[in-house]
Amino acid sequence: MDIKTKYDLGQLVYLITDSEQLDRMITGIKVNPNGLVYTLAQGVNETYHFEIELSSRRNIVKALGINEN
Repeated sequence: MDIKTKYDLGQLVYLITDSEQLDRMITGIKVNPNGLVYTLAQGVNETYHFEIELSSRRNIVKALGINEN
């Protein structure tokens, strides 16, 4: 089986909903019937997210607390 992923292990990514835009490292990728689930580490915390929640670019506007509208 060959699985293509948008993001790679060890890559730094950002959660698009994170108001602080903290960088997180991809430490795991799990395949399940609903798609891929990425394990993200930020400090000592690990969280699990779908690809649609991630971005490879930091949203500086959101990090500064500026309303985009």
